[in-house]
Amino acid sequence: MDYQFVKDIEGNVRVQMSMDHEVIGHWFNEEVNADPALLDQVVKAATTLKGTEQQWQHTGREYTIALSDDEVMIQANLLAISIDELDEGMSYYDQESLAFCGFEDFFALVAAYRQFCR
Repeated sequence: MDYQFVKDIEGNVRVQMSMDHEVIGHWFNEEVNADPALLDQVVKAATTLKGTEQQWQHTGREYTIALSDDEVMIQANLLAISIDELDEGMSYYDQESLAFCGFEDFFALVAAYRQFCR
């Protein structure tokens, strides 16, 4: 999982992610930029979950993040559409709307993001 941090013209930090993980960057750019305290909530939830079979989820304006014992899932809320609504022979492309990664990779990204923001 490769990533890069840049600052936009207004000075906001933008996260650019490698293919198959773009939605993680979108989550940072939309949800975390709007509510920086969200990262603290996610870290606290991950600490609480470690070694248990519990799960935690936060639904934001555009994206939902879900944590299990060892995996992070981020998906666009638009994925809540019903597959039954699609015509026969059609499939829904979700490669840029859904991503999974391990705790270590995700929280290394969180640490790097926080350091870049300072």
